[in-house]
Amino acid sequence: MNKGKPVTIKEIAKRLKISPSTVSRALNDHPSIGLVTTIRVKKMAEELNYVPNQTAIFFKQRKTFTIGVIVPSLMEPFFSKAISEIEEIASKQKYTVLMGQSLDDEEREQSIIQTFRKHRVDGVLISLGKNTQDLAAFKVLSDVSIPYVFFDCVPSGNDYNRVFCDLYSGMEEALIAFKDCGHTKIALINGPEQLLAAKEREVGFRRGLKKLGLPLNEKYIVHTNLTEQGNVDAIEELLNLPERPSAIISFNDYVTLDVMSHARKRGVGINQDIHFISFANYPLWKYIENPPMGSIEQFPDKQAQMATEMLFKLIDKKEIQGQPKDYKLNSKLILH
Repeated sequence: MNKGKPVTIKEIAKRLKISPSTVSRALNDHPSIGLVTTIRVKKMAEELNYVPNQTAIFFKQRKTFTIGVIVPSLMEPFFSKAISEIEEIASKQKYTVLMGQSLDDEEREQSIIQTFRKHRVDGVLISLGKNTQDLAAFKVLSDVSIPYVFFDCVPSGNDYNRVFCDLYSGMEEALIAFKDCGHTKIALINGPEQLLAAKEREVGFRRGLKKLGLPLNEKYIVHTNLTEQGNVDAIEELLNLPERPSAIISFNDYVTLDVMSHARKRGVGINQDIHFISFANYPLWKYIENPPMGSIEQFPDKQAQMATEMLFKLIDKKEIQGQPKDYKLNSKLILH
């Protein structure tokens, strides 16, 4: 045996004077191989520092035992929590997780998709970036029979496997909480208009106001591109109105941090002059002295769990591909 050369099944078979197929079956605890032979084979493999040829195994099983995950940002607590759940489930399936962050850049997102395709991952989990428009880019996965599931930030329509949070329930709970506190001038700082999540928030906002008999002021619905400057511009638009809102529901907690900070600079009393509720319920609020009135929980761990379990069913052919599945979770208001 050459020094430094990987030990093969043939080398073990030669030493034990048995066939390579017998060695292979023994290493995999095949019932056709006797206990004594199995012990001898495994002992020899250990002595020779034998390492299975994963490439050969993958080729034989037609799997790489890897899944890809694409999220807008690995820094966000929401996605950190989701990824922890994904990795936990994947580990139990003896899978490795490959990560990619799009940073809300559509070209970068498409590049990651192509990379996952080249590496022939067995499946992909995707949370879309806010600027993604071209869903045809995901067809390259379908073309090579790689299943994929969207979660949290998902495309519209019923043509995709999706797991997401129903935002209407949380929005209604937020409006009820404001109404119970006597607020009638309620505004919405929403995300980009083309984003499905932003559309759902606005529909829920309008529907909730009507259901609760609260007035709707069209000037109280403003949009941000989710940058710091965009968030500042949105709160400025509301603060410059002749009649300011007394309560604001904002797109997410990062938007809320920016708008609360800017409002303070303008001399606005947080939870006095204006009260806030936002989406996501990130854990950072417990470290802030004067947090918003509440946050709408979207359960990233539960979304990730359901999406990952769905993906593995598709990988293992336990779900029929071509028949998209939709799973919704109810969002929930958490008061601070």
